[in-house]
Amino acid sequence: MPARWPKHSRRAGILGAHSGRDGSSTAARRQRVGQHVSGTLQDALHNIVALQTHLPVTTSVILGVAALGAATLPGISVLTQHFNTMAHEGAHAAMGSVTGRRVTGMTMRGNGEGRTTLTRPKGLGFLLAGIVGYLGPSAFGLGAAKLIQAGHIVAVLWLSLLALVCLAVMVRRSGFGLAAVLASGIVLFLVARYAPLGADIALAYGIAWFLLVSGVRVVVQHGRHASDAVILRQLTKLPPSLWAAFWLLGSVAALLLGGRWLV
Repeated sequence: MPARWPKHSRRAGILGAHSGRDGSSTAARRQRVGQHVSGTLQDALHNIVALQTHLPVTTSVILGVAALGAATLPGISVLTQHFNTMAHEGAHAAMGSVTGRRVTGMTMRGNGEGRTTLTRPKGLGFLLAGIVGYLGPSAFGLGAAKLIQAGHIVAVLWLSLLALVCLAVMVRRSGFGLAAVLASGIVLFLVARYAPLGADIALAYGIAWFLLVSGVRVVVQHGRHASDAVILRQLTKLPPSLWAAFWLLGSVAALLLGGRWLV
C-alpha cells in the first residue's frame, strides 16, 4: 500500500494540472467572448451616432418599387405581412404602455392576424391604443425615413432590432409569433453586424419603404371590416367606415411625407 501512494499522488497532480489548463482555456474563451460582445456594442453605438451617405434617388425609388412588390404580390406578401403585423401589434403595446397599461398577452398567427391584450380595457388610454394599431406601420416607417433623411441610416437597423427584442418579450407565449420575431431579429442582427455598409444602407431604406407602403396596403385591404374598427365603434359609437377613412388618410400622408424624405 505505501508504494502506491506516490503513484496516486502523481495522478492527482496530473489531474490538477489538466484542470488548471481547462480553467485557463475557459477563462480565455470567456475573455474572447467578452471582447467580441464589447466590440459588437461599440460598433453598434458608433454606427448609430455616425452619419452615412444617402442612396441616389434612382436607387431609392427602385427599393420603393421592390417594397411595393413585397407588400402586394400574393406569393411574397403572405410572408412579408408578418412584418406589418409586428409593427401593428407593437403600436398597440407601445401606446398601451405609455398610457399606463400593462401588456398581458400578444399573439401572432400564420395568416397574418394578431392580437394584443392590455389591462384596464377602457378609458382614453385604451381608446388611443386601439386607434394607433393601423397607423403603427406607417408611423414606424415615417420614423425610419426621418432617421435616413438625417443621415443616421444604419441606426434604423439597430433600433429595429431593439424593437424586435421588446416584441419578443411580449409575444413569448405565442409559438408562431415568437418564432417569426426571433427569425427576423437574427437575420437583422447578422446583416447589421457583418454585412457591408452598402447592404446595411439598402436594407434600412427597404425597411422604411416597406412599412410606409404596407401601412397603406393593409388599411385599404381591411377597410371598415377591420376588427379594430369594430372595437372602436363599441367604444365611441363612431362607424367603422370613419375609422377606416382616418387610418387611410394618416397612412397615405405618412407615405407621401416619408417618400419625400427617402428621395
